[in-house]
Amino acid sequence: MAVYEHTYKQYAGPLTPEWSRFLIIPRHAFRDVFKSKLFTAFFVLCFTPVLAEAIFIYLHHNTQALGILQVRINNLIPIDASFFEFWTHFQAAFAGLVTVLVGPPLVARDLTNNGLPLYLCRPFSRAEYVFGKMCVVLILLSAITWVPGLLMFFFQAYLEGFNWLGSNIWIASAIFLSSLLWILTLALLSQTVSAWVKWRLAASAALIGLYFIPAAFAEIVNAMFLTRWGHILSIGGVRYNLTQGLFGTFVRDAGRVTWEDSSEIILREPALWCSWLALFLLCAICLALLSRKVKAYEIVR
Repeated sequence: MAVYEHTYKQYAGPLTPEWSRFLIIPRHAFRDVFKSKLFTAFFVLCFTPVLAEAIFIYLHHNTQALGILQVRINNLIPIDASFFEFWTHFQAAFAGLVTVLVGPPLVARDLTNNGLPLYLCRPFSRAEYVFGKMCVVLILLSAITWVPGLLMFFFQAYLEGFNWLGSNIWIASAIFLSSLLWILTLALLSQTVSAWVKWRLAASAALIGLYFIPAAFAEIVNAMFLTRWGHILSIGGVRYNLTQGLFGTFVRDAGRVTWEDSSEIILREPALWCSWLALFLLCAICLALLSRKVKAYEIVR
């Protein structure tokens, strides 16, 4: 279309800093996410274990409440690394459910409607686009994993005293790192599945299958070959071993099998470096698949 009157001028208003431009993606995505009342209710439900954890910690330091409930403090589970590890595993399950509900449509919607050229023609790089989409999952999962986990840790430290905090500060780093590894893995998996499977229901099913099918196959391998190396094939098994390693509760000797002739086979979990390597390979594969799919154009043959 010809332009006869050159009355347009360069935009002279304030510019958004380059480092924060990708944040426009999660800001608008959150509006769509919380439009659903069912999801909002479920997201609130994810904080009920945190409330139970806070009550349990409080009971440890309130003798009057223990007297009313007629519970001896010796009968309560001690608040140590194993205690916080249990709640970390518990919240990880909720994180997986939130990812299944939120993650699949994020990239698939743009690919289905050919929206990537509109994003990438603006001052966005492909990496910023992917990270902006991942931030939707990362922020939501952080809100129900390491953020309340650290709050409960410092709540315990406040009630127990500075000496307890000084000797157990490493538990805080274990809570943060184990949760961060899990939510990063979930964010990468969900965006990869979303980019390659454009139908939302199929993408959600694929995401669930990527967790449960390798886990079932890993248990078959363990049962057939009397080993524990099958856990390397399972995302859940890798996460469980790494979380135990960070909390200092990892034990390689997983059990023994005794034959009729009294001979024994020691079942050992794979070394932690194998789990780290498996997680690294999984993330590298996800990044490679995302790089292949997220482009400003697509050739249809």
